Amino acid sequence: MNISRPSKKSLAKPDAPGRLAIGKPVAIVDIGSNSVRLVAYEGLRRSVTPIFNDKLLAGLGRGVATTGKLPRDGVEKALGALRRFRVLCGILQIGDVHVIATAAARDALNGKEFLAAAREAIGAPIELLSGKREAELAALGVVSGFYKPDGVSGDLGGGSLELNEVKGSRLGRGVTLPLGGLALTDVSGKSPKRAVKIVRDALEGCKPLESLKGRSFYAIGGTWRALARLHMRQRNYPLNVMHGYVIPARDAADFLALVERINTDALIGIESVPAARRPLLAYGAVVLDEILRRAKPREVVVSALGVREGLLFERLDAAQRRLDPLISAARDLNVLRSRAPAHGEELCLWTDDFMRSTHFDETEGEKRLRHAACLLADIGWRAHPDYRGEQSLNIIANAAFGGIDHEGRAFLALATSYRHLGPDADVNPQIRTLASARILDRAHILGAAMRVGYLMSAAMPGVLPVCPMRCVKNKLLLIVPPKYAALVNERLHGRLKQMARLIGREAEVRAG
Repeated sequence: MNISRPSKKSLAKPDAPGRLAIGKPVAIVDIGSNSVRLVAYEGLRRSVTPIFNDKLLAGLGRGVATTGKLPRDGVEKALGALRRFRVLCGILQIGDVHVIATAAARDALNGKEFLAAAREAIGAPIELLSGKREAELAALGVVSGFYKPDGVSGDLGGGSLELNEVKGSRLGRGVTLPLGGLALTDVSGKSPKRAVKIVRDALEGCKPLESLKGRSFYAIGGTWRALARLHMRQRNYPLNVMHGYVIPARDAADFLALVERINTDALIGIESVPAARRPLLAYGAVVLDEILRRAKPREVVVSALGVREGLLFERLDAAQRRLDPLISAARDLNVLRSRAPAHGEELCLWTDDFMRSTHFDETEGEKRLRHAACLLADIGWRAHPDYRGEQSLNIIANAAFGGIDHEGRAFLALATSYRHLGPDADVNPQIRTLASARILDRAHILGAAMRVGYLMSAAMPGVLPVCPMRCVKNKLLLIVPPKYAALVNERLHGRLKQMARLIGREAEVRAG
């Protein structure tokens, strides 16, 4: 685990305290087969944060599979969007715009003509991605956004499907197949039933799928995200965050069968899906269902990161790519929102010392979650004291973090909330359903430990390193040097006792 020390120079921008001083923002313009999208990011960084996101469902790929040409109305819509994006990039003071085009422009007979007009509209060069290159970038997006990914990435667009094996930071050899939603709509004659055979034949002998059994399938693309959102609505799921949402394979197969069988307008939550995307849902369901049948993955994991984020990740140097995306994101929020960011760093080390003394079995994954929670522990301090726990929970549960699953989000949100409200508080029962008994126990313990640490240090650096809290035999011992002996009072004793009770020890303060 690579947790580097921050520089002493603050990253906060003097003219925008809510932004990091990491240079001008960067933007990706993605000319896809179904949508044309602009995403502006705060800067080139391990954990990228979008500052603006706009799209238009132009349907460029509609009819390409049968007519061979981009539709005139789709071209006009796309060029209009690109002209608008050019103005927006000026307003956002973008320092670097990277424009890419994918399957529709790649496959159409009038693709070159369109790209020439598109270059003029956006005012920047356009990289026309090959299918192999698109598969590689989508897989890099998964590498950038997940902690030790293991499986196959699948990026479903309007014109094509890209598949690639991913294991840690290693990629396989990507493939591209003409199975995008718009392409399937055309070649099947708008019949999802006919599409089943088309998809089945296309997936025959698909190399990346041969190694997927029992592993994760990382689903990328707007149609699959829309299906996952509907699945969330069916379950009344407590989070709205798409990235990292997991659907067990059997549950996914049952849900996809439902989508294929009934009119999509009858699905619970269909109002959350744009009307222009709804006709593609059944085709997206067919493709995913056939992947599940053929490759038998353990689960479907939704990735909100794909080609665009893969491009940004590729541009990082080797040292930056090795950084943990979750710790990087937590450290950025610590810099932007905490009273004293150095205190969060000290809290990581203080709880390291405590955990070693307990001899608890803590995995590497659990340690990184604990560090992230320590870095995030003070981000809600500007709220009224009665609402700091609730505000911190909401920010953390819904933050744009990568490198974390939903149970990990629950741990971070709960631990930080317990830090404000106390480990006995009845914190958000819905979020608690996402955590296992072990994770919930660790959230209680860490929250209680942070309550001791914050009361001792007033959220300022310099105190925790000389006031260790350790387990010694059957005692939980807080050691306070003479300089800080006056800090010991009944309230501190009470918090230490509360902490000791959670781990089956007796509390003792050794002061002076």
